[in-house]
Amino acid sequence: MALIRKRRLTEQQQRRIEKQQQHRQQEFDHNFDIEGLVVQHYGRQLEVQVCSLPQSMPEQPIHIEGEPEAFWRSIALGDIWRCHTRTNLDALITGDRVTWQADPNTGLGIITALHPRTSLLSRPDRYHKLKPVAANVSLIVIVFAATPEPSSGLLDRYLVACESANIQPLLVLNKADLLAENSTALDLLKQYQTLGYQTCITQAHAEVDSPYHISQLTQILEGQTVVFVGQSGVGKSSLINCIIPDAEQKTNIISENSALGQHTTTSTRLIQFGTQGALIDSPGIREFGLWHLTAQHIYAGFPEFNEFYGQCQFRNCTHQHEKQCALRRAAEQGLILTRRLESMIRLLNELAEEKS
Repeated sequence: MALIRKRRLTEQQQRRIEKQQQHRQQEFDHNFDIEGLVVQHYGRQLEVQVCSLPQSMPEQPIHIEGEPEAFWRSIALGDIWRCHTRTNLDALITGDRVTWQADPNTGLGIITALHPRTSLLSRPDRYHKLKPVAANVSLIVIVFAATPEPSSGLLDRYLVACESANIQPLLVLNKADLLAENSTALDLLKQYQTLGYQTCITQAHAEVDSPYHISQLTQILEGQTVVFVGQSGVGKSSLINCIIPDAEQKTNIISENSALGQHTTTSTRLIQFGTQGALIDSPGIREFGLWHLTAQHIYAGFPEFNEFYGQCQFRNCTHQHEKQCALRRAAEQGLILTRRLESMIRLLNELAEEKS
């Protein structure tokens, strides 16, 4: 299949387009502007939540007796409106903050501006290009458990991806009632605590007086826009349904009817909880750990190695067999975890194989 190259514009063409966009923007009366939050995407239309009321409310037409009453939808905080976007805007995704205007005569709106994003989650598409999935995520909740057996390599991969996206991670050890059967998960949690990562131990549906009650997690999540990631079967759906009791009814976001789990989401959806918290769920987010990463992203994903980078004898040290490798020497002296070094090397080797 032939590739379609994006047409390069001359400076004159770019100036003309910018002028046209400014002119279109001036066509709107900003007294009718509404601040909104994109909560779901439907092809060319989006669902947008009303986050502020316009300075000037549209006036409802006067109903003339004897004539059919015209359709009219009032604007209220928290309501969800279907909106179109202006053609000059970048592609919008769930979690975007936008400015839009409502047309009460049709019950539809038009998005006129996109606010700057604080973060952007992406995943590879079928052509190995990054496709935006969610915007303005502030916390990524990485869930693991005693059962199934936790994969330290997968956890490290998630943490590297968090670092590359500049989003704070939270490591949650779920199914606390099974820890007596498998201490590996607890040992892993303690390792990450030592490295400075924020952690939490939970048990879905635990009693209120239990140290593993869900309240500990909900306090951390309050005011955050979060996504949940982790192996199938670790209890993500149980935790989500404890935090947002009607989440499954709202969007059928997750179903773990078997040990493997079954994800039923068909589009990215934002669900609010607490006073200012929000959960973004998407089938694409499950591929979060498979993002394309550069070598620099991988190095940055192991921050405890920072003081040893650049101290190896050879600039192109692979950290695998060289005698004067500062990282290997640090591991031998117990200054860094050997398994973390092996995890970084594995990711670097995967990257090298992908490029070869």
